[in-house]
Parts: sequence; structure tokens; C-alpha cells
Amino acid sequence: MSKAEPMRIQILGKEYLVACPDEEREALFASAEFLTEKMKEIRDNGKVVGADRIAVMAALNMAHELLGHRSSKDDYQFDVSKRIRALQDKIDVALNQGRQLEL
Repeated sequence: MSKAEPMRIQILGKEYLVACPDEEREALFASAEFLTEKMKEIRDNGKVVGADRIAVMAALNMAHELLGHRSSKDDYQFDVSKRIRALQDKIDVALNQGRQLEL
């Protein structure tokens, strides 16, 4: 991994200097653009005033979305695990029946 070099990004028209490794620059720019769009949506809605408050609301909205995806993923993984266990039980039953026929 390369050394983190300072780079300038803009979020909602304000410039920030952020240390970032070369290989992560594109991702940082994409993140800044994504955040700017989310903040513009909140600002343009007109219910939240002030850049700090807009930033906090955008962060809360993104955290909520992220946690929602995690919850869905956890539910899916639990369902898959449950199905795998059921298949293992069926295989065990079938193998045991096959052994009984051999005797």
C-alpha cells in the first residue's frame, strides 16, 4: 500500500484536504460525490438548514441504509444456514436408511 498523500475534495461546495493512498483516490472522489448528492437532496428539501445539520442528516440516512442492508443480509444468511441444516438432516436420514438395507 502506498503512502497517504493529501488531496483536495469538494463536498457541497466546500473544499477539504484529505490524506489518501493513490490506489484509493477514485473511491474517495466517488464517496465525496455520493455524499454531496445526498446532502443536496436534504438541502433542496428545505427542512434542514445549515451545512453541519445537513451533513449529520445525510450521515444518519446512509447509516440507516447500510444497517438495513446488513439486516437483510443477516436474515438471508440465517435462512441459507437453516436450509443447509435441513438438507444435511435429509442426507443423514437417507444414508442411515441405505445402511439399514445393506445389513
